[in-house]
Amino acid sequence: MDPKDLRVSDAEREHVGGLLQRAVGQGMLSLGEFTERMDTVLAAKTRGELNAVLIDLPGMSNAEHPSAAPVAPQHPSAPPVDIRATMSTVTRSGTWNAPSEIRVASKMATVTLDFTSAVLSSRHVAIDVDDYCSTITVVVPEGASVDLDGVDTVGGSANNRVKSRPVDGGLHVTVRGRVRFGSVTAKHPFGTAIKKMFG
Repeated sequence: MDPKDLRVSDAEREHVGGLLQRAVGQGMLSLGEFTERMDTVLAAKTRGELNAVLIDLPGMSNAEHPSAAPVAPQHPSAPPVDIRATMSTVTRSGTWNAPSEIRVASKMATVTLDFTSAVLSSRHVAIDVDDYCSTITVVVPEGASVDLDGVDTVGGSANNRVKSRPVDGGLHVTVRGRVRFGSVTAKHPFGTAIKKMFG
């Protein structure tokens, strides 16, 4: 059997989805193209279908494909930021420099990441969360989107009050990780709904 006809697993789909997210962060794909290709990834049944979304992206390949070239090392546009908070309050707001990857490790803390006026190094931001009993809030401007599907909650909650699918040309934030007895909320700045209502 041709390797391209082999069936793919959810793990392979997730791996390719991560490569596409990286391509967005490096400016190789627009958010519209990312959305189209992710639809293909989710529907892919064979390795040939799965690898079709990577064929024109230099340095990107599905390592699960036997005939795929080695993945070239990728260099993020800005170094990841680590935010550690224990029984404290951490806020990033105003014109702060937001990298494409943020790692949050929190215990009984309050963490707010406000991207409304942030200086972005990429239109896609990935946030990795390892939380215990904290309140994490992600604030994004109108026209931005946040995906909380990768958040695993244990006795906690994940509340998304904004669009979850990427909007072409807008900021897209992906939050993943574990929240134990805490909460993660994505929302627009206070007053956005009122402004819409009254024009």
